Amino acid sequence: MKYVISVIFILVVLAIGVGFYFRIFEDDEKTGDIIIGISVLVSCFIMMPLFIYHRWKGKNLKDYTLSPENIQKMKDKGLY
Repeated sequence: MKYVISVIFILVVLAIGVGFYFRIFEDDEKTGDIIIGISVLVSCFIMMPLFIYHRWKGKNLKDYTLSPENIQKMKDKGLY
């Protein structure tokens, strides 16, 4: 999963670079905008959910919420 996310990230960065190349050097703003837009959509709707899933896989959400039990644990440790 880590390698898939890395490859998608590299492809998105390259696509943004190619889009700016088309906009600046080739004077084809429409094509550059399309390439940049598609790469931003891929980063938002494909790469970010994969990254969030990869980072939260196997973790318990109760450990990160402020429940009465966790507040009591913080008080016992002197953190609150």
